[in-house]
Amino acid sequence: MQIGMIGLGRMGMNMARRLLINGHSVAAYDMSGDKVGEAGREGAAPVFSLKELADKLSKPRVLWIMVPAGKPVDDTIAELKQHLSPGDIVIDGGNSRYTDDIRREDELKKVNINYMDAGVSGGVWGLKNGYCVMAGGEREHFGHIEPLLKSLCAPEGYLYCGPIGSGHFVKMIHNGIEYGMMQAYGEGFEILKASRYGEGLDFADVARLWNRGSVVKSWLLELLENAFRKDRNLESIKGYVEDSGEGRWTAMEAIDLAVSAPVITESLYRRFRSRQEESFSEKVLAALRAEFGGHAVKPDHK
Repeated sequence: MQIGMIGLGRMGMNMARRLLINGHSVAAYDMSGDKVGEAGREGAAPVFSLKELADKLSKPRVLWIMVPAGKPVDDTIAELKQHLSPGDIVIDGGNSRYTDDIRREDELKKVNINYMDAGVSGGVWGLKNGYCVMAGGEREHFGHIEPLLKSLCAPEGYLYCGPIGSGHFVKMIHNGIEYGMMQAYGEGFEILKASRYGEGLDFADVARLWNRGSVVKSWLLELLENAFRKDRNLESIKGYVEDSGEGRWTAMEAIDLAVSAPVITESLYRRFRSRQEESFSEKVLAALRAEFGGHAVKPDHK
C-alpha cells in the first residue's frame, strides 16, 4: 500500500522503516533535508515539499502526520490541504488532544478531505517490536488503512476506538496510566535504595525478578532493568521529568467528569516538582515548623 509520511523524528522515521520492511511504498517528507535523504537511502521516495509529496501519491492519498502536537499539526494540515483532493485521508499520529481532532475533522470536511486520529505507543522500540495504535474516525476509513496498521503494529496491536477523537482520547488515558505506573516504580525503588538492604541489592536484578511471574511485571520494568544495567544508581541522570501533555489532559478530563484520579494527578504534580531545584513551598513548611515548634532549619548559603 502507498502512504506519505510527514515527520521523520524518532517515531516517524522508524514507522516509515517498518512500513518499508513490510513491503509498503513510502514517500517521506520532513523539514530536515538530512532526514529525507536518510529515508531515501533506506528505500523511501524522498520528497522535499508537501506539494511534491501530494504529487508523488496516487489518489485517494493516505498521509500520516508525525509532528509535535498543536500548531505544527495545524500548520501542516493548512498547507497540505491546498494540494489534496476529495477522498484523501489525513491521519494525525502524534499526541494531539482529542478536541483538536474534532475541530480538524470539521474543517477538512468542508473540502471533502477525510481525517483520522491515531494514538501511537511503542516509542523507539516500535520498529523492532511493533507499535500499538488506537484509531478514531469513520469505520470505512479505518478499513482502508488497516493493511498499514497490520504492518505497523504488534500482533493484535491496533484497535478501532470509535468516532473522531476517540483514538487520541484512549491514548491520553493510556499515558495518564503510564504516569502513575512510572511513579509507583520510582517510589518503590527509592524505598529500596534508602533501606538497610539498599547497598546489597542489585536493582537491575530486582527489576528482572519482578518480570518473572510477578503481578507487577511490565515492559516498563524491562526498560528499567536496562537503565540499571547501564548505571546502577542512575548517577548520570538528573531527576528532571518533562510531561508532553497527555497527563495534564487526563487530569483535566477527570476533573471535568468528576472522576477521582488521585494517583494519576499526583504523578503529574511530582513531575512538576522534579523541575525545581528547590521548592518555595518546602521553604514555607520549614519556616512554619521553626516558628511553631522551634524546629531547626538548614540555612541556605547561596
